[in-house]
Formats: sequence, C-alpha cells, structure tokens
Amino acid sequence: MKAALDTYHARMLRALDHIDRHLDKALDLETVSHVAAFSKFHFHRQFTAMFGISVHRYVQLARMKRASHRLAYREGQSVTDIALDAGYEAPDAFARAFRQRFGQSPSSFRKSPDWAPWLSAFEPLDTARSKFMHRTFTQEDVVIREVPKQLVAIMEHRGDPAGLGGTIQRFIAWRRRAGLHPSKSATFNIWRSERRPAAPADYGIDLCAGIEGPVAADGEAVRIGEIPGGRCAVLRQVGRTDNLEPAALFLYRDWLPGSGEEVRDFPLYCQRLRFFPEVPEHEAVAELFLPLK
Repeated sequence: MKAALDTYHARMLRALDHIDRHLDKALDLETVSHVAAFSKFHFHRQFTAMFGISVHRYVQLARMKRASHRLAYREGQSVTDIALDAGYEAPDAFARAFRQRFGQSPSSFRKSPDWAPWLSAFEPLDTARSKFMHRTFTQEDVVIREVPKQLVAIMEHRGDPAGLGGTIQRFIAWRRRAGLHPSKSATFNIWRSERRPAAPADYGIDLCAGIEGPVAADGEAVRIGEIPGGRCAVLRQVGRTDNLEPAALFLYRDWLPGSGEEVRDFPLYCQRLRFFPEVPEHEAVAELFLPLK
C-alpha cells in the first residue's frame, strides 16, 4: 500500500516539476496529465484533491510569481515582455489579471510593491508545493570547509518580514548603481533571528554583497562589515531557495548533535549562487554556512 502511494505521489510531483520547468511553454491539461501518466479525464480532479488547487490556477500562480519577481527586481525587462513570458497575449490582459490578484498595476508594483497582498496571493502555491516537496538531507550532504574571510557591504532589514521584499528591491537597485552585479560580487544573507520569530518586529536579516574595498552608500543605509573566515559546515540546496528553513533545521537538529562539532559565535549565513528569476526556481542554488570552532 505504501509503495503504491509513494509511486502516486512521485507521479504528481513529476507534474509539478514539469510545470515549473516549462513555464514558457504550453501547459494544457493533456500535456501535464501525460507527464504524470494519468488520464486527462480524471487528472484535474486528482490534482485538485491532492494539492488543494487546480492545475490551471497552479500554472497561473507560478507564472505570475516569476512575472512579479521580474517586475520588482529586474529593471531592464519591459512590462510587455514580462506579460508575454507570463502567457498573456497582450499587456492589458496581463495588467487586469495582475491588478485583480495584487491590487496594483504592474507599473505601480514595479515602482512601489505592496508586499502584503503579494504574500497572501501566493499562499495556495506555497501550500501546494509544500505537500510532498520536502527535500530530504543526509549527513553526507554536509561538508566541512575552511572558508576565507569576506569583506561585505551590508544593508540591514529589521522588523516585519512582510517588508523584506522592499529591502531586497532597494538592495538590488543600490548594488546595481555601485557596480556590484552578482556575476562579479558574491551575494550573502546573514540571519539575525528565526525565520518566524514570536514577534514580527524581532525579525532580522543582513543582505550582503562581497566587496574588495570601500563603496559609496549613495543615500542608502549601507555599512561595511566582514564575514569571518574559519571552519564551516556547508549544506547546498538546489531549487526553491526562498525558504531555507528546512536546511537550517537539518544542520542544527540532525547534523550538529552527531558531528562532535561546536558552533562558533557567528550566525548561520548563506551564499546565493544562482537566483530566481534569472534561472527557473528549480535551478536556484544556495549554500548554507554554519560556522564551527
């Protein structure tokens, strides 16, 4: 019974993976049901029963998430191109759908995103993906590395995590002006709190760009700091790096107690190596660093 259920789940996950890898292509019910090897006459009911969302809405949300990221974080791409990539035949149809879902026009969102309705709109997508898409880590996935110290420019986010998107937007715009493109300057996040602290006001994260010397703040609250060198336990995650909490929990709860290691007095941090939406979500890559004595 369990083997049959696992096979069933694997076929459904194959469908989700195919959707996420082919957002630029036709994703009709017949195509997706064929990937999962299910009858197209029943697949839409099976999908909805399992994930709580229809195939059509899942595809819409996945495309809209990529589109909204491009609007907020990729200045060089026009609204028209973003609309076409999201599967809309004309920008006005995209604008209507965007406004209906987020309460803002695409151009307004690009200038000043309201992140609260954005987060709420994607809850069904996040819930569907979390059903059976948990990454399972093993002890062998963790390697210990001697890491060199890294000088970084830091933009802090303190307070409600719902506002983090705005801080990320300012950080990206600032590093673009500073000539610190991710292809030339490493990108780090240093966690100063839990992902979901008891009080949202207690949330804290540092957005960091690797530098080699002084940089101009250019009107932003940017300071210079250092990620210290030393031994680190390193865990790589590929795909959907917007939530690295399961990987962090594995390091603290499963790997550390049996490793014989002790942690250093510096927070857990990550380096983001490949970014969504520059690459599809399943191709994003991040490495978590747990500093050790």
